[in-house]
Amino acid sequence: MLDTEFYRGRRLRMTPGIRALVRENEIRPADLVMPYFVAETDDKSFRKPIGSMPDQYQLSLAELEKQVAAAVKNGLTSVLLFGIPKEKDELASQAYADEGIVQEAVRRLKDRFPELVVITDVCLCEYTSHGHCGMVSKGGEIQNDPTIELLAKAALSHVRAGADMVAPSDMMDGRILAIRDTLDENGFLSTPIMSYAVKYASAFYGPFREAADSTPKFGDRRSHQMDPANSREALREAAADLDEGADILMVKPGLPYLDVIRQLRDTFETPIATYNVSGEYSMVKAAAQNGWIDEQRTVMEMMTGFKRAGADIVITYFAEDVLGWLNK
Repeated sequence: MLDTEFYRGRRLRMTPGIRALVRENEIRPADLVMPYFVAETDDKSFRKPIGSMPDQYQLSLAELEKQVAAAVKNGLTSVLLFGIPKEKDELASQAYADEGIVQEAVRRLKDRFPELVVITDVCLCEYTSHGHCGMVSKGGEIQNDPTIELLAKAALSHVRAGADMVAPSDMMDGRILAIRDTLDENGFLSTPIMSYAVKYASAFYGPFREAADSTPKFGDRRSHQMDPANSREALREAAADLDEGADILMVKPGLPYLDVIRQLRDTFETPIATYNVSGEYSMVKAAAQNGWIDEQRTVMEMMTGFKRAGADIVITYFAEDVLGWLNK
């Protein structure tokens, strides 16, 4: 006779229905944000593949609208926009130009899809001739305070164009306060800020540099992005951004920093986002194309891991794929 004193956990795993009944974390369409790269071009059919990110593209305004239309039909509720301007300069002037590429993309998407949540990345690296996230001194140092003035201008221009939310990704000190004050002073008290509060100086950003055409011409970004060895610092950065007016806190990248997501979730009541970044995406795509892993199962396991760690929102290049799988 079997000893019946031990725990029989398998009872709750025996059928798909029982597993679904007791499942602790679910991926919902509303949890997902799809990033798009929109390029300023006269070619309306412009659709340039990003070599290091299979199935991702730089898109013209017209192609962006078509891509988003298909995704919205499939259940997409939120997007994150990155702009690639025709011209770049040391002052990143196209980042805050009223007729800039992101501003035009916001207008087009909000006109066509008024219920879509349009979030804009606020940074200068795609718009500067040197590829850095801020103003650079003659000695090559990133200048913090002059940069946050331009970031605030950029955020204001995005919101005036119709953006529902702005997401500063630069990691300059004080940029949340500068943006919050600027938005409030101009009557946009209700516009939320999703802060890239905990953004590490990560090797996982490699493919993004190609996607956004934002590789620094010299140096790196370790003077402002966080040291991957630090987690207590993440709590300080998050707390500072909340004090300055952030409404949502983001951890970037996602997979190597699940512990940090959990620390933020356990410490703060605010919504937590994570960014499943380009390097994470490209590794899965490469392995799947080689037949080494099952792409769908791997991606869904990753998404569940983000949710289990405590993320409410997942920004991922897999969003369109996940929506398709959820709808099957």
